[in-house]
Order: sequence, then C-alpha cells, then structure tokens
Amino acid sequence: MPSDGVRKPVHFIASSLKDLQALPDPVRGAFGRLLLDVQYGETPYGAKPLKGITGAGVLELIEDYDTNTYRAIYTVRLAGAVYVLHVFQKKSRKAIATSRADIALVKSRYELARQHHAHQYSVASRTERTEGSDA
Repeated sequence: MPSDGVRKPVHFIASSLKDLQALPDPVRGAFGRLLLDVQYGETPYGAKPLKGITGAGVLELIEDYDTNTYRAIYTVRLAGAVYVLHVFQKKSRKAIATSRADIALVKSRYELARQHHAHQYSVASRTERTEGSDA
C-alpha cells in the first residue's frame, strides 16, 4: 500500500504501550520504526496476518533479540487510525503459533479498539460537519 504522506494517529489499547516500553531498547526501537511506517500507510516488510483472527485485518510484527522473540500486534482496519492491540515476548520455544490466550486477548482488545474508534471518530466527524455548516 503506497504512502499518501498523511500520518495516521496511533492508539495503544489497554497495557500495550506500557508493554512496548518494557521491551529491550533495540526491540522497542525496531517496533517504533515499523509502527511509524504503518502510520504513513506502509506495510512493513515481514508484517503478516495474525493466524487465528479472520477478517479483522490484524497484523503482527516479529522481532528476535538475544535469543528471544517479541511480537507487536496491530490493526489498520479501522479507518484513519492505527491500533496497537498487544505487545509481548513470546514464551513458547516449541510452537511458532501464537497462544490461544494471546489470541483471545487480541480479540477482546480489537473489540475495545472498535468501540474507541466508533466513539472517537464519530464525534470528530460530527464536529467537522457542525463546524463546516457555519461557512
């Protein structure tokens, strides 16, 4: 998806910002740069749909550092914004797949993001229409 030069706002759902801030500096920096690309409408190399969630446009970023794997899960499906749903260190060394508990958490946070978006952006839209009608 080509960049249109407009930077979308990023919203961190629940503890995702705190979780991001707790990551090792190199991982936090990598995710920060990749999420900035997402804000400008780019799909970072290596971003892939999160298995276990269909139709929600949920993508994951994966970073390896110091023998550990970290993931940042986000969606751009909600128009005009980027929502970071979950950031975590992958615990299982055996399985590649994201755990059922993490998938359930992402699903519940997606619903929170959807509710936030409906409220935040419908209010902004109503305000713009009201201000525009004065002209």
